[in-house]
Amino acid sequence: MGSVGLTLPWEHRLSSVARDGERRVEPFEGKAEPVRIGEELPQDAAVAAACLSGNLQGYERLYQWQGTRMKNLARNLLGSQADAEDAVQETFLKIQRSISGFRGQSSFVTWTFRILVNTCHDLRRSRVRRKDRVNEDVDALPPRMELRAPGAHPSLRMALERALGRLTAHQRDVFLLYEVEGFRHAEIAGMLEISETASKNTLFQAKKNLRTMLEPPRSSATGGAQ
Repeated sequence: MGSVGLTLPWEHRLSSVARDGERRVEPFEGKAEPVRIGEELPQDAAVAAACLSGNLQGYERLYQWQGTRMKNLARNLLGSQADAEDAVQETFLKIQRSISGFRGQSSFVTWTFRILVNTCHDLRRSRVRRKDRVNEDVDALPPRMELRAPGAHPSLRMALERALGRLTAHQRDVFLLYEVEGFRHAEIAGMLEISETASKNTLFQAKKNLRTMLEPPRSSATGGAQ
């Protein structure tokens, strides 16, 4: 199948997908399409079939359905709106070029986000290499996270962003996919090609590290007050 250029609209604001009854970190204002497993599977199969048949409307449907989440995740992984747009655009081109390799062993959305995550990591490595070639400092700090807790004080939000940036890339991937984008561990396992147990353990460690970084230091002088 020849490569077909896809021009994607970028007018949508980015937002997180919340699960019922959970407090979420919300990256951006706006409303993303909620995820419900029972409703998702038929749409996943229909979009996959359309893309496999070479129908460009299938890619348009995929973008309308998951584009907000894709841009949101890419921006959080890369720290830049421009880089996020590049990553999502490149992801759709990769999907179009490799669609014949989709065998249905995971959901189409899981397969799509696996390509997106890998594309983001490739772009990040490429960006670091470019900085190396021009003898610039490779940023020791990870990219700025565009995360926003509703009603949180700006200093608290900045502390959360810095703490997320200090997680390992793997911990940050799992945390963002689960806590921000609302994916389940079974889905994350398919995206990152790890076990479901590994996804749960990584999230546990990420939260533990975040708590350690965000908790105020305890006073060592508990009995010295006069």
